[in-house]
Amino acid sequence: MVPSLRVSLTGQELQLLGGGSGRSNYPVSTSRYGPGERDGSGGTPRGRHVIRACIGAGLPSGSVLRGRRPTGEVWTPVLDARFPGRDWILSRILWLSGCEPGRNRLGKVDSMRRFIYIHGTPDTEPMGVPFSHGCIRMRNADIIDLFDRVGPGTPVDIVP
Repeated sequence: MVPSLRVSLTGQELQLLGGGSGRSNYPVSTSRYGPGERDGSGGTPRGRHVIRACIGAGLPSGSVLRGRRPTGEVWTPVLDARFPGRDWILSRILWLSGCEPGRNRLGKVDSMRRFIYIHGTPDTEPMGVPFSHGCIRMRNADIIDLFDRVGPGTPVDIVP
């Protein structure tokens, strides 16, 4: 069975469906602003998406990514203190592309142009509660596990 993902905004959980043996549910943190598709809303977009690109294969856990490129740094509390308020993108990125024109694709609602990712975050950040800036955050070990079980084209449904 081809894997697919289901992200529940109310449950703050990501489910891997048809991904073989192993873990299938992961806690996540979606937008603190709630759901939202419009550019500038800060919300997590709803609807059908696909993974457009998988970025970060082989990087050490906690590797810092900026502009979808590794910086060579690994997150530590000391690094965090040097950059207070930074929205850390760590370990891996699953870049999402919307599939529904007018809802999450094209124009002012394009998830890919909004740089909506499933990505790692510092393990000090809360999971299970909406706290992100629009993306779907996961623990580093969880995003690495998930990354190894999905690929470009994997369907992702983001539901209320």
